[in-house]
Amino acid sequence: MTEQSIYRHLREFREAFDKPEPLAWPEISHGQLLMMMSPKKQHQLVAHRLRTQLEPQLSADLVLMLETDMEDPGLGVLRVPDLVVIDEEEATAESDAIDPRRCHLVIEIVSRSNPSNDYEGKLRDYPAMGVPHYLIVDPRDGSAVHHWAPTRRTGAPTYDNRQHYTFSDIITVADWKIDAAALPRYSQDTGR
Repeated sequence: MTEQSIYRHLREFREAFDKPEPLAWPEISHGQLLMMMSPKKQHQLVAHRLRTQLEPQLSADLVLMLETDMEDPGLGVLRVPDLVVIDEEEATAESDAIDPRRCHLVIEIVSRSNPSNDYEGKLRDYPAMGVPHYLIVDPRDGSAVHHWAPTRRTGAPTYDNRQHYTFSDIITVADWKIDAAALPRYSQDTGR
């Protein structure tokens, strides 16, 4: 069975899947269906603060979307970014999923339940999908990492550049600025 046929089967299964609580919609990567916990309120508060800072900075031809399928069938990858900046034209296109080549920025907020998904799996998939800017925001320790300029110089898709930040910094991604001091850290007693 080819990787594309495995992906098609997983995609069909995902569409027919009766998602039990508290799971989010599954992602697909490298022939696997990835089950994640639904975002908790602290995770969503970080997403809200990011959104309220970014939206006023976007030009009229760009849209910021939350938890929307982003798919590259050729790679066999379907991811559901926490936040993604895309062209308005892509937002109104007929397809159900975002074409990653039409996105400008993906932001993932690290969850306590599965941090390796953002730091490893998505850091492998997003440059392969052509995502130009990938920002990982980590409320567990109050840090962020901006990755940009996808390349295949080393043979495997990766990002050529990265910049580390703390929650006391101003994060700069392309023409946008995020005041990380406005982002809350996770409390000690709750999850994602």
